Amino acid sequence: MTAMNVMLTGGLAGLLGAAGILTIISAVRRRRPTLMARLEPYVHRQSTTSGLLTAPAGLASDGRTVVGLLMSSTAGALNLGRLLDSLGSSAESVRRRLIRSGSPLSLDQFRLQQVLWSTTALLVVLATGGLAALVRTVNVPALIVLSVMATVAGAAARDWWLSRAVAKRLSRIEAQLPDVVELLALAVGAGQGPVAAIERVVALGRGDLIDELGTTLTDIRSGTVLSTALDRMERRVGSIHVTRLCEAIVVALERGTPLADVLRSQATDVREAARQDLMEEGGRREIAQMVPVVFLVLPVTVVFALFPGLLVLRLGV
Repeated sequence: MTAMNVMLTGGLAGLLGAAGILTIISAVRRRRPTLMARLEPYVHRQSTTSGLLTAPAGLASDGRTVVGLLMSSTAGALNLGRLLDSLGSSAESVRRRLIRSGSPLSLDQFRLQQVLWSTTALLVVLATGGLAALVRTVNVPALIVLSVMATVAGAAARDWWLSRAVAKRLSRIEAQLPDVVELLALAVGAGQGPVAAIERVVALGRGDLIDELGTTLTDIRSGTVLSTALDRMERRVGSIHVTRLCEAIVVALERGTPLADVLRSQATDVREAARQDLMEEGGRREIAQMVPVVFLVLPVTVVFALFPGLLVLRLGV
């Protein structure tokens, strides 16, 4: 190993060691109990939420697990949320997408996962550079640039993965929507009210849309008005079809329109929209299929057609 490689390896080792020591010191300092933590065992706190919304026994009082609390405190200790806001999406956008993806993670936990993804990408680049330094001279400025790019790419990759999870869950909800709406129409047509119909569908079905209806049913049982609960559901899901369904139900209840007919019409509209989306997707795929035909199959065909003639002309000459 050359002197430059030795200096590079020593510098990277010192940087990682210093980062680890600072993380440990920060975690130890944050473990000191605050004044509120010392007074909390002697203060009786009255719950302001319904008993139906009480967290399970395995969760903390604010609905997070012990691991989640540790992750949140570590993320707060690192204080990287503002930096990640400048590199990627805003905190409000992340919270909205976390809700729409059905993830139990909080904002701090997601930011810590971004830090972990960035750290992993950085370590991979540094390890690759260290292995390359064993066999050849490494360009240190290029390695530094690659390390910075890998760090940013790691955080951006976690953000992209969250957006992908939101899109996949939204597609599953829209695929389940016609069947669920028809079940609601059958229950309402049998004489049940809208809340009872939702309760029956939640008890019988399963899926992402059923989970959202279950959350809506929990809101209704805790005292929330049906229209408000449906408004919360459409904001959580973020689908135009779910928004139309919720608005149609609210308008039908306010005007006294037969709810079963409204639900059947909504199911028909959703199926028609799904058919149109499928036709549009088929058109896009058809255009995409022309790319290999034009740039691969057609040139090979032209070569096979012209090569014998060119060869004969060359031999004749």
